[in-house]
Amino acid sequence: MLCNANLRSVVVVGVGGVGRREQWKCIASSLNAKLKKRLYPSIRRFRASLRMMIDEGSAADRGAMVDVLPEKGNGEDGGGYASGGFKSEDGKLSCGYSSFKGKRASMEDCYDIKMSKINGETVCLFGIFDGHGGSRAAEFLKEHLFENLMKHPQFTTDTKLAISETFQKTDMDFLDAESNTFRDDGSTASTAVFVGNHLYVANVGDSRTVVSKAGKAIPLSEDHKPNRSDERKRIESAGGVVMWAGTWRVGGVLAMSRAFGNRLLKQFVVAEPEIQLLS
Repeated sequence: MLCNANLRSVVVVGVGGVGRREQWKCIASSLNAKLKKRLYPSIRRFRASLRMMIDEGSAADRGAMVDVLPEKGNGEDGGGYASGGFKSEDGKLSCGYSSFKGKRASMEDCYDIKMSKINGETVCLFGIFDGHGGSRAAEFLKEHLFENLMKHPQFTTDTKLAISETFQKTDMDFLDAESNTFRDDGSTASTAVFVGNHLYVANVGDSRTVVSKAGKAIPLSEDHKPNRSDERKRIESAGGVVMWAGTWRVGGVLAMSRAFGNRLLKQFVVAEPEIQLLS
């Protein structure tokens, strides 16, 4: 069982071209959880991390999420620093986040936390969405991705299939919703989904997920970069090109090979997730 094993922490990291930092920390209530912000205004990079720690009790019968830290700031709404946190009613799971907008005119990144019971199974969903070219794709994922996933008829019986189908359908839904605009927003997705005693980590884009097991960091995802051999082969087989323009880019434009949105490159830049299962 997940919560009886030595698995104690999951870290999701997203890297993009934004000068701000967003950090989530989900820490067992038995620990003295403290949110910390680190700001490096001189570095034009975005790093996001999501840490979750579960206590050694059963994962079953967790209650709803309730506020544990008051939300401060207005980071997601275009302002500067924001932070907050939640915990389950039984105290077995707590989580928190902080965010800071850098030199961009507005915040392009979002997060989402969901906790519920479906068909008797306790489910917890955590996600960070690193937007690029605007905030619309990340905002759409925050509003719809997990809601769509929990409504999938096979969510608890074939979770991997449900995740794969939901990610790709949500991508198509976003493109349809934006069909009458001239924008071309995109977003990565770093997600961790608990269903009962199983942890599914699904990644689209150049975000990263790491498990801390017995104090050892173990990567659970690999960046979707255009110069990754399998990704380059897939892009070129679809008629695309991978070019060097400061870094390796699809069509000389996008520095990642998978993403939500990015209509103009959609033939080559897919939203099919890579999924890892821990149980």
